[in-house]
This record gives sequence, C-alpha cells and structure tokens, in this order.
Amino acid sequence: MDTHDKYVSSFFPSPQAGVRDMEKYARDNGVPIMEEAGIQFLMQLIRMKRPSRILEIGAAIGYSAIRMAEAYPETKIITVERDERRYQEAAYYLDQFDLSGRIELLFGDALKLRDEIYAKGPYDLLFIDAAKGKYRTFFEQYAPAVKADGIIVTDNVLFKGWVADPTQANERMAKTAREIRRFNDWLMNHPDFHSYIVPVGDGVTISTKLDRKQGKGKEFT
Repeated sequence: MDTHDKYVSSFFPSPQAGVRDMEKYARDNGVPIMEEAGIQFLMQLIRMKRPSRILEIGAAIGYSAIRMAEAYPETKIITVERDERRYQEAAYYLDQFDLSGRIELLFGDALKLRDEIYAKGPYDLLFIDAAKGKYRTFFEQYAPAVKADGIIVTDNVLFKGWVADPTQANERMAKTAREIRRFNDWLMNHPDFHSYIVPVGDGVTISTKLDRKQGKGKEFT
C-alpha cells in the first residue's frame, strides 16, 4: 500500500459489527471478496445513486451484498451464487446480519436463471463479480434488465495489475488476465455504453447506458 492509499484508507469508516469477522473468514479460507478500497467506493456510489433494487452476480459468502445493504438501508438486493458451499455460507451470514428480508439469495447459475431474475427487476444497479471469463456474457444477458438511468459496476477489471502486464502472473492467472482484458476492450468500445475504469481496489468499471436522446445506442427497457 503506497502513501496515498494509506492516507485515503485512514478515513474509511468502521464497519458494522461482524464485518471484520467476515473479512477474516474470507482471508483464512481463500474466499475472494472486494478489497477494502473497492467496497468503500462501491458503497459511496450506492449512497449517491440510492438504488431501490440491486442485482449482484456472484454472491460468494454475501460480503458485498451485506456492505451494499449497509450503504443504503432502503435498497433491495437480489444476489446469485452457483457454488453450494458459498451459497450456504452466504445464507448463514445474511441470517446473522438479519438481512434475509432485504437481500434475496438465489442458488444457481445466473446464466440459467434469467427468467426468474428478470421477473424480479428492473434494477437500478447491476454489480458483476463472478467468473471472470464470463463477464461479457453476464453483461450482455443482464444489461437490458437495468433501467435506462441505471449503472453497471464490474469488479476486478485490473486483476492485481496482471491485465496490464500478464507476464508477471503464473499461467492460470495470466489466462484470466487476458480474458478480462478482452472484456475491457469490448466494453470500453461498446457503442451503447459510457464506461470508465476506476483504479481503486482491484479495478472497478462503471458503465452507464447512452442517452437515447443523443441519437446513439439502442433502446433498452
């Protein structure tokens, strides 16, 4: 962590009780959760946007969903997890935080639950943080479920710096980095979205749909 990062992180507010325990569990068990700077950035976006409904692809143990719910108490979150163990862990934590009424946890592959997920929308914010090789597929499948004035947030788009320089990674991580880079190239040149990569945490992309009044982009519902 460089000097700037240390200075910025000194202002991060203390999380609600139990969050540090989740972070420790994730570290001890190799569960990928958002880096602290990244989750703080996402929470600030939610405070600004005040979304009434959020769709998260990739619940893991429920960490991001819980933090998003903390950021804006009026939001309703639909989050999807396909790994049974992670799903059970997320269900446990949602119960511990008494958030089962605000966060709906779905078990299964998000690519196979389209109808169910669409029926619960539309969404003000889509958060993608699942299998990196399927980022484009997730984006294409669920972007139409986001309202015209909504935003799409994608995590890990810099992937520990390996997207910019995959030679520093092992073979498996370099393959993932190349997949993310292809997604970034596709998204940053997408004719229907404005996208910007924010170098915070592990890299976060914010995408907004082009205004149809500009005469660009296709219409979304």
